[in-house]
Amino acid sequence: MSKLCVLIASYLEPEHVERIAAVPGVEVVYDPALLPAPRYQADHHGAPLHRAPGDEARWRGYLARAEVLFDFDFTNLDRLLELAPNVRWIQATSAGIGELLLRTGLVHSSVIFTTASGVHATPLAEFCLWAMLGFVKDAPRLAREQAAHHWERYCARELRGMSVGIIGLGNVGREVARLCRAFGMHVIATRRTAVPAADAGADEMVPLGELPRLLGASDVVVVSIPRTAKTERLIGEREIRAMKRGAFFINIGRGAVVDEPALIEALRDGHLGGAALDVVADEPLRPTSPLWDMPNVIISPHSASTADSENAKLTELFCENLRRYLAREPLLNLFDRDRMY
Repeated sequence: MSKLCVLIASYLEPEHVERIAAVPGVEVVYDPALLPAPRYQADHHGAPLHRAPGDEARWRGYLARAEVLFDFDFTNLDRLLELAPNVRWIQATSAGIGELLLRTGLVHSSVIFTTASGVHATPLAEFCLWAMLGFVKDAPRLAREQAAHHWERYCARELRGMSVGIIGLGNVGREVARLCRAFGMHVIATRRTAVPAADAGADEMVPLGELPRLLGASDVVVVSIPRTAKTERLIGEREIRAMKRGAFFINIGRGAVVDEPALIEALRDGHLGGAALDVVADEPLRPTSPLWDMPNVIISPHSASTADSENAKLTELFCENLRRYLAREPLLNLFDRDRMY
């Protein structure tokens, strides 16, 4: 009986490749010399790569054989189905793949997609808590005073007793809620499908149709939802102005969910006390964007999800899904095409 051909399409450390190859019934193809070199740990896109004709032919030979891909082949996205006609399942290394599938047309294929949902929950939630602490302890002020060699006592705030509104209570949102509750914060949340607050790890659940109520009750608002036809610009000028004056805004979802010009204006006129943005409407953020120079804004280059533990977690998820795939059992993190519309 032939083994399942698995092609690893982005860089992985040797110990993780060995773990995948140890799954019974699997033949792993991994040729790091033909992959984009990682620019940092857990970089799955890598540096720009231009293969020599012979190398490209060898790579396409691998694609033609593979039934399963670990990650997308970002060097041949527009021709992936043509070059990999036997691919039946792709395990993504990110949670939010909807935009990519729409852009490439892969969403209309018969290929099964599984996401990395949950893998990035801890680092993203930690980013949110770090930003909240920075805002309430006035980290910008401390940085200015330290640079000026100036010692002057001041009064900060504390997170305990504050309310945090979480828009999107998936794996990441639930971890944000858990950490916030550990800090003594009151958690108000909303999600597309109703669920009891206790089951979701929140103190209070608000229907999405009553989003302004959540916004008006929150000292901090965290956006943790993907971009879909229904969520694009969900946070518009009306919603931003519904937030408490001086509230803090954190976006770890997608930039297109927010009306960015309205957000900038609210940060300029003081309606919002600050914003921490891991995502923006157009990435990378333009050098001319006013967000760069705002003293009450934290810019993260879509990297809050990336941590040194990422590849180990991805490998564990992939190995479990490989065992399920071979046993014809339901896969974990199956991408739901219906949620995109």
